Amino acid sequence: MPQETQKEKFIHKIFVWGVLLKAFDGVLEILGGIALLFTGTLTNLTMVLIKNELIEDPHDFLATHLQHTLPAFLAHSGWFAALYLFSHGVIKLILVVGLLRDKLWAYPSAIIVFLLFIVYQVYRYLFTHSIFLVFLTVLDVVVIWLTWHEYRYFKKYHMFAQ
Repeated sequence: MPQETQKEKFIHKIFVWGVLLKAFDGVLEILGGIALLFTGTLTNLTMVLIKNELIEDPHDFLATHLQHTLPAFLAHSGWFAALYLFSHGVIKLILVVGLLRDKLWAYPSAIIVFLLFIVYQVYRYLFTHSIFLVFLTVLDVVVIWLTWHEYRYFKKYHMFAQ
């Protein structure tokens, strides 16, 4: 087994942190998907949260838009959004578990899936201009590079060990 350099150890730590961020994101997506299944509860909770803001400022931009758009959004696309978020999160968690357990299949699978996520995020960015999508895309690019690097190192190590 080759001696790991300080650089490799550092890159591996960054890889693990990046993958853990993807796991956190996956858990949030799963929870968001589950929350969207309970649209009535979510709408009521949102209305309770924005009620004080509307009393303070009846023309508050965010509060008034949430008050008018959230119920319609949840009624029309809640199931799709719930399924999308839930499945997205589950896929990420499966890949994260595979990567953290050094499963060889997980490396190319994660690269392909995260590339597909990037394509979709760029597509969505064209409509929303969300800075959050930019952050997720940059995180995905970094995690893809780290995954590719780890994959090459992992294969080299296993070929050397045999």
